[in-house]
Amino acid sequence: MRGAVEEVAELALRRAADFHPGVRTRLRENLSMLAVGSRVLRPRPAAPPPDPDRVPVLLVPGFLSGDFAMRPMADALRAAGHWTAGAHIAPNAGCTIELADAVEERLIRIARRRGRQVALVGWSRGGTLAALVTRRRPDLVASLVTLASPNMDPLAINRTLAHQVRLLTRLHSWGVHGVLGQDCLSGECAARVHAALTSDFPAGVPYLAVFSTSDGVVDWRACLDPAAEQVEVDATHMAMGADPGVIELVVDKLDQVAERDAGAA
Repeated sequence: MRGAVEEVAELALRRAADFHPGVRTRLRENLSMLAVGSRVLRPRPAAPPPDPDRVPVLLVPGFLSGDFAMRPMADALRAAGHWTAGAHIAPNAGCTIELADAVEERLIRIARRRGRQVALVGWSRGGTLAALVTRRRPDLVASLVTLASPNMDPLAINRTLAHQVRLLTRLHSWGVHGVLGQDCLSGECAARVHAALTSDFPAGVPYLAVFSTSDGVVDWRACLDPAAEQVEVDATHMAMGADPGVIELVVDKLDQVAERDAGAA
């Protein structure tokens, strides 16, 4: 059993060998985390009441992260009149299918509570989970936005992240629950995720994939889902969900969804 686990744990490292971000890119990634921290820790501004014409938004954080990382995005969306909610999946380190189940259940509850479709905004692995859920429940999704999400190849990651994945699979083999196991990398779970991500995307659901060629964590080419409208930004991976320019882009995109819905009404 241990030999099989070690073999699977090495998979992410072998895949990461094809992705070589430069020294400047890696340094920029590390420094950007300081800026994100300062934005996340700022006092939260008072938000106006939600505008009933604005689509509610479910924010899905990235790998080893939680709803706190999406606070700058949530604050900007609320200031624009959107009702927002977190995914409640921290630290986003478990089985992909199980986490997608949790996000789907959260989506169902929010759609029922708000009485309308919901926009999904996912950062990195959060965008992968959001894409899986959108394919499951397109009837509940008003729009999908992914931020630096390697949906074309979830293991197109740098070596640092690959080592973290390797550690999680080892912890899973030692009996630790709630973390990635070997099945999520090369077993039935991985096969189900791949089949879902390469299946036809639901017609009629706007899909925006935001990527950066300066991404030092995931290979930006893996973010280019052909089913999506692809938009390049100048941002690091670690700051993508808190970058002011990216936030403005997302707010504008969701405003277009509101205008579309108003026109349809």
